[in-house]
Amino acid sequence: MRFGAAVLRSYEGPFTVEEVILSAGPADGEVLVRIAGCGMCRTDLAVRRSAGRSPLPAVLGHEGAGVVVETGGPDTGLSVGDHVVLSFDSCGHCRNCRGAAPAYCDSFASLNLFGGREEHAARFTDAAGGALAPRWFGQSSFAEYAMVPARNAVRVDPSLPVELLGPLGCGFLTGAGAVFNSFGVRPGDSVAVFGAGAVGLAAVMAATAAGAVAVAVDRHPGRLALAERLGAIPLHAATAGPRDLADLPEPPGLPGLPDVSDLADVSDLAGRVRRLTDGGAQYALDTTGSAHLINTALRALRPTGHLGLVARLHTALPLEPGTLDRGRRISHICEGDAVPGLLIPRLIGLWQAGRFPFDQLIRTYPLAAINEAERDCDAGRVVKPVLVPEGRCR
Repeated sequence: MRFGAAVLRSYEGPFTVEEVILSAGPADGEVLVRIAGCGMCRTDLAVRRSAGRSPLPAVLGHEGAGVVVETGGPDTGLSVGDHVVLSFDSCGHCRNCRGAAPAYCDSFASLNLFGGREEHAARFTDAAGGALAPRWFGQSSFAEYAMVPARNAVRVDPSLPVELLGPLGCGFLTGAGAVFNSFGVRPGDSVAVFGAGAVGLAAVMAATAAGAVAVAVDRHPGRLALAERLGAIPLHAATAGPRDLADLPEPPGLPGLPDVSDLADVSDLAGRVRRLTDGGAQYALDTTGSAHLINTALRALRPTGHLGLVARLHTALPLEPGTLDRGRRISHICEGDAVPGLLIPRLIGLWQAGRFPFDQLIRTYPLAAINEAERDCDAGRVVKPVLVPEGRCR
C-alpha cells in the first residue's frame, strides 16, 4: 500500500510530505491503523539534536490515534473498526514490563528512540524503495497510516473525536501520570509545576482534578493565564535565566496577566511558592531541565517533599547545599509512570466530566502543514499541535 507521510531526511532540514510504501500487512501481534490525528511532541523535534543517534530518514510522530483497518494474528485483542489511541512501545516480557512499569522497559530506548523494532523493517520504504528508519515509538504516525504493535494501542469509545485523542498517549499522559501515579496526589496536597507547556499544563489539570492546590510557574503571561483558567495559581518567573522555561516568546491570542512591572517581587521564587502553599509544596514537577529551576523547585518543597523531573538533562546537575535536606527527594519520571491502558481511559473519563479539558490546548493542522506546526510550536504560538492527515490509501 502507498500513502502519504511526513519524512525527516536531515537533522537540519524540513519535513517533506511524500509517498511511502508498506509492502506487507500486519504480522502477528500488530495492527494497521488509519491515523485520524497525531500530536506533535517536543520529543519528536528533539531528534534534530540527537547527534545522529536517532536514525534518518524517518517518519516521526508518537501521539497518534485512529481506526484499526487490519489486524495480524488472533491475539491482538483488537478488531477492524476499533478506535484506538497509540502510546509508547515496550517489549512486554522484561521484569519491568511484567511488573506493570512499561515506561521502564529494558528495551525502551532502543524500541522508541534509537531505531525501533527491526522485525520486518524492510517493508517500510520511500517511493523509490529507499529504506526508512524502523518505527519511531512503535508508531511513526506523522502519516496517513501506521503499523503498530497491538500492545501500543488502547481501544476508546468510537463516539469520541478520535482525531484529538492522540496526545493522551504521551505528552498529556506524562504530566497527568506524574501527578496521579508518581506522586499519588490527594485532596489538599500542593503541587508546583515549573513550565506551563503541554506536559506542565496536563499536570496542572490533573492536580486540580485530584483536589490539590496547583501553582504554575512560567515566565510568559499568556501561558500563566491559561494555567489560571485551568485552576492553577499563576506565578511569574521573571528572574528565570535565558534558557529557562523553554525560552519561548509570548504566545499571542491568549488573555494576558498584568505587565511584569505590576507583579509582586519575584526575586525569591522558591519563597513565593512556599508562601502560596502554606510552608512549601508537597510535590513539584520540573518540565524545563534547567539546573537553576530544579534547585529552585527543591527549595520550594516542604520537608519530605518530592520533585519529579520529566525533561532529559544534557549536562551534569549541580545541587545546591541543603536542597535535599529534611527528607526531600528527587527522581526522574518517564511517561508518567503510566500503564497506558489504564491511564488513558481515566483521562478520557475526566475530560468527559469537564475535569481535564485537554482539548483547550490543541490546535489542528493538516499533515501537509507540518513545518508550519513545528514553527508555531517552537515559537510558542501553540501548546499542542495536532496533525490531521487528509489523504487516503490507494
